Amino acid sequence: MKQEYQDLVLRACGASSVRVGAKIQTLWSGYGEIVRLHLEGCDRPSVVVKHVKFPEEAEHPGGWNTNRSHARKVRSYQVETHWYQNYSTNQSCRIPACLATCSHGDEMLIVLEDLDAAGFNQRRTSVKDKEIKACLSWLAHFHAVFLGVAPEGLWPVGTYWHLETRPDELEAMDDAQLKAVAGDVDRILSECRFKTIVHGDAKLANFCFSPSGQDVAAVDFQYVGGGCGIKDIVYFLGSCMEERECEKRVPGLLDYYFTELKLFVNKDIDFRALETEWREMFAFAWTDFHRFLLGRMPGHWKINRYSKQLTKEVLRKLKQ
Repeated sequence: MKQEYQDLVLRACGASSVRVGAKIQTLWSGYGEIVRLHLEGCDRPSVVVKHVKFPEEAEHPGGWNTNRSHARKVRSYQVETHWYQNYSTNQSCRIPACLATCSHGDEMLIVLEDLDAAGFNQRRTSVKDKEIKACLSWLAHFHAVFLGVAPEGLWPVGTYWHLETRPDELEAMDDAQLKAVAGDVDRILSECRFKTIVHGDAKLANFCFSPSGQDVAAVDFQYVGGGCGIKDIVYFLGSCMEERECEKRVPGLLDYYFTELKLFVNKDIDFRALETEWREMFAFAWTDFHRFLLGRMPGHWKINRYSKQLTKEVLRKLKQ
């Protein structure tokens, strides 16, 4: 890491020295890395740095390297930087504090609180009911905090699979019937009366857990933006449950999410109308992501019986 970036961290944290620690992960398609820096002489033992460096030639694992893809990624890091600089949540939907940012040429740096040091040092590849509900509660708080808030400086429509940003994947789809109504599905979701700010990539891997699993924080806000909150719920549930689990457990988990959401939204909101609308949007939101996968990765495990059944439901509704 360049000395000027280390100096930025020293100034931001009031530290006397910094040591570059382990790389936490490489960013998607080789667009940089996330590293932990160890500090001395201040009240923080460490920070996490998201160091974006745009590659001369991207290495997408699926071969989706296009100018459009590059422009979308560049914009996503600009959005994430703006998010951390200008938006804040509360302790019930915890995110890392942003300590400093900088941008120079083809490099960007976001210096973040180390959530491991803050007590969220667990990651999960599989979850039980307690962890799923902790994440749903986080999302309910998040959606309540930003209900009715305009996504200024963020994606006008959040989520990384939004149709307008994915014309290549739409073109690659073999399912002609779904392809023909993709725009209608997107329009119906976009015309929701009740909008919030969505995380946009609320998969299990982007939640950091406390040792008990009861408390969570979230990271990775590259695709944060406006929209119907149920999009985050659909994507989260699909990221941690296979088709049989979805068939069995989704109804109860949706009930839990809406129970949590009702606790936190302002009392002047017509919650019954909100819940009715977002429940109606569940199948549309699931179908919308299914559309993306069919064009992007037609062999993906998430293209399963449950997803296909919801898509059939939506196609039937659109014919009525």
